[in-house]
Amino acid sequence: MIQNEKGMKNTLTNEKFPLEKLNKFERFTMTSVWPGYVGFLWALFYAVFVRFYQAAGGSVGMPGQLIDPKSGYMASYVAGVEIMFCGFALLLLIKPWGKVVPNWVPVIGGRKIPCLLLLVPTLAGTAFLIAHGISGIITKSLHLLGVITIDFKWWSVVNVKSLVLWDLLFYEPWFIIMGILAGLTAFHYAQTSGISILMLRRGTKIYLTFLFLLSSLFVYETISKLSI
Repeated sequence: MIQNEKGMKNTLTNEKFPLEKLNKFERFTMTSVWPGYVGFLWALFYAVFVRFYQAAGGSVGMPGQLIDPKSGYMASYVAGVEIMFCGFALLLLIKPWGKVVPNWVPVIGGRKIPCLLLLVPTLAGTAFLIAHGISGIITKSLHLLGVITIDFKWWSVVNVKSLVLWDLLFYEPWFIIMGILAGLTAFHYAQTSGISILMLRRGTKIYLTFLFLLSSLFVYETISKLSI
């Protein structure tokens, strides 16, 4: 076992893979918990000052009029709740109490939470966030360049250029940054949960391939279903 800067024990760097044989990324994620805290604040900011604000009828970032405003407000509210949940989930991954079922839970209280039970949903959410952001930037850039024309059919009145710029400069970058923070937190959680470094390295290659395919699928779906 090794001792990191905060005194937390880590079981990954065994005799086969001592600390000095880990690559820079693995060393960084093993000792870094700040992505979880920043991810929590990033999600909280977006949920409160964007989604809940728009759910209350706020017009900033809304360059037009939705066909069904009430449904749009409800969708923003639901999205805000989901994003806040994602933020709290990142805290769960970096806190010691996130690894054990609370004692007040009947029958299973005090038992260790299976690593994959938290890791798999986090990685799935990470893939969605990054793929959403990447595909959004690609398709909105193509629209702005005149390569494709996207039909924003859920708007009754809209300033298309303003909408595309909001997406390119604010919304889609938020998704990518949130996805990166979630991914870094998930990697730290996997390391501190005892998953072997060999499995992590193989899994990372598979995951990056999956992320590329998912992003490509999102781009294809947007172009095939929304472009005119």
